[in-house]
Amino acid sequence: MEAYYHFYFKLLFLLLTIIFQSALSEIIFEERFDDPGWRDRWVLSDWKRREGKAGTFKHTAGKWPGDPDDKGIQTHIDAKHFAISAKIPEFSNKNRTLVVQYSIRFEQDIECGGGYIKLLSAYVNQKKFGGDTPYSLMFGPDLCGSQTKKLHAIVSYQGQNYPIKKNLVCETDKLTHFYTFIIRPDATYSILIDNRERESGSLYTDWDILPPRKIKDVHAKKPADWDDREYIDSLDDEKPEGYDKIPPEISDPKAKKPADWDDEEDGTWRPPKVPNPEYKGPSKRKVIY
Repeated sequence: MEAYYHFYFKLLFLLLTIIFQSALSEIIFEERFDDPGWRDRWVLSDWKRREGKAGTFKHTAGKWPGDPDDKGIQTHIDAKHFAISAKIPEFSNKNRTLVVQYSIRFEQDIECGGGYIKLLSAYVNQKKFGGDTPYSLMFGPDLCGSQTKKLHAIVSYQGQNYPIKKNLVCETDKLTHFYTFIIRPDATYSILIDNRERESGSLYTDWDILPPRKIKDVHAKKPADWDDREYIDSLDDEKPEGYDKIPPEISDPKAKKPADWDDEEDGTWRPPKVPNPEYKGPSKRKVIY
């Protein structure tokens, strides 16, 4: 688990096997922080401690507990980096559904921070666990100002991290919320917030894990006679004879010289001009696409 701000946290890992009409589930790891032994199960990382940027966790029910005995762990001291981890039994989700669920509550306004959980390798040095530590799965909210309200869902494959391509929005209030990530054997998934499905689909399509079905042929070369023009003028289209002599305007054939017009005083009378219905604009060849 990695965090940057004030939050209250509980966690559950679950494996589910579907057999005909029945379902068999196995809880791989569950942490309720309801006994003093939680400190022995969790290892506080020294990440950022030398720079004086590491925070600690406290065992508390938070500001607004419905039950003062229902406690979790909470980040302590603002604007610090927090990382804590616990070992879980070795497991495989082959032919089984993996369910990762945790509850989190941000009790203060967040300028920039998040509270994610990560599924790590068994070979990780827990005292050095930090932001750059490799992981198999990362899941959780990330808040920064009024623009970033993101729910991360990142999976790792062959050493490369792949974020979900969809835009998932996390909750931003100060209430407790349950975040659930379900991955099934057929590579389908569901993401729930407070047990309501917010997103679903396939790992194959919603993450860029698999290479694209088609790629550009690196050996392909542009033909020497290739024409980049989208269209060309039709050579068979000829301008009508006398087209350029058609004026855009003609004298109004309906105009009449006023009865009181005096050529000596008013000058030679000329009828006003009107658009020529025979004029079709500048001559343009038809084009061939």
